This record gives sequence, structure tokens and C-alpha cells, in this order.
Amino acid sequence: MKASEILAHVDHTLLAPTASWEEMRRLGDEAIRYRTASVCVPPACVLRLREAYGEALTICTVISFPLGYDTTAAKCAAVREAVADGADEIDAVMNRIDMKNGDALKITQEIAALKDAAGSRVLKIIVEACDLTTEEKIAACRCVTEGGADFIKTSTGFGKGGATHEDIDLFRAHIGAGVRMKAAGGIRTVEDMEAYLAQGCDRIGASAAVRLLAERADKGL
Repeated sequence: MKASEILAHVDHTLLAPTASWEEMRRLGDEAIRYRTASVCVPPACVLRLREAYGEALTICTVISFPLGYDTTAAKCAAVREAVADGADEIDAVMNRIDMKNGDALKITQEIAALKDAAGSRVLKIIVEACDLTTEEKIAACRCVTEGGADFIKTSTGFGKGGATHEDIDLFRAHIGAGVRMKAAGGIRTVEDMEAYLAQGCDRIGASAAVRLLAERADKGL
């Protein structure tokens, strides 16, 4: 694949808790230059990036990150604030406590509430697959589908594991027709990105994508 084709699927990510504004500006500049799908940043950075870039930048942010065990009310309030600040896309972490307790209905209801709070904005649900059994992953696929989310996302990148091709195959077999997939966590090579896209992922969450592909993109390769 051409570098530009890969980058069009990348959420250019900076979620380090010590990131500086200079680093955020670099992220935004790179996203525009290389036409990434979005930038993915902490909620506290959304408003300042929107003010700096206007509508030139697609901004994604994370909710209840990285643990996912905030209350539904807290998550929905955070989504509404992110939308008010200018977020275009929301990556919210699923409540894995509920999953471990077998309460799939509660998870589905929470996802539906998050989608209602997000409105027309894209909602991705991070299931942190490394913490789930196969049966729980399948249940998560149903929750994401029935709750009305736009994407299922493999990982936060802060857990004990990241994206795997086995999980993507499993997701593809069990998500609804309208749900897309985002692979994130541990994606560190161009070959990894190409492989996940070939598997059917629509988005890649990666902090290294632009660094790996910039030279090729600048040359039109």
C-alpha cells in the first residue's frame, strides 16, 4: 500500500500524561500534513486544539481511559463535554468489571447511553481484549453492536497486551454489519499496519505511524 493510503486510516495518537503543548501542536501539524484520519488526544487537550486548528483537524478523544470503570453518568458527562469542546470522535473504554460479572445488558445499555451523548459523532468502544476470555470477547461484540457504537477497538495501549490478528478475526466474525474495527496497541511497524488493514480494520491507533511513513509519504510512495 502507498503510505498515504495507510495514513488515511491512522488515528495519530498522543496520550502520554506528560505531553507538552509543543508536542500536541506537532501532532496536529503532522496530522494535517500527512492527512491522517484523526488525532487522538486526552480530553483536556481537545478545546485548545480545536481553537488552534479550527475545522482543519479531526479530533478524537478518550473517555474513562484507560480503566473504563467510571459510572455511566460520569462517562456520558465526559462525552458531552468533549463534544462541546469540539471532539469529532470518541473512544470510550468498556466497563470490564461488568463483563467479568456477566452483565452484558448493563454494558449494552451504557454503550447506548454513550452513543446518545455523542450524537452524530463517531463512537468507538475499547474492549481491552487482552483482559477478556474468548467468550467475553464475543459478548463484547454483541454489546457494541446492540448498543449502536460505530467501532469496536481492541486495546487502550496501556494494558498488558495490544492488538492481535486473532482478536480481529474473532471480532469480524461476531460484530454486526454496521460496526467497524480499530486495531490499537503494540502496532510498531508498517507491516503490522498493512496486515491489520488487510484483515478488514478501518482504523489503526498508532503513535509511531507518521514517523514510520513520513519519508515514504513525502516521496509519494
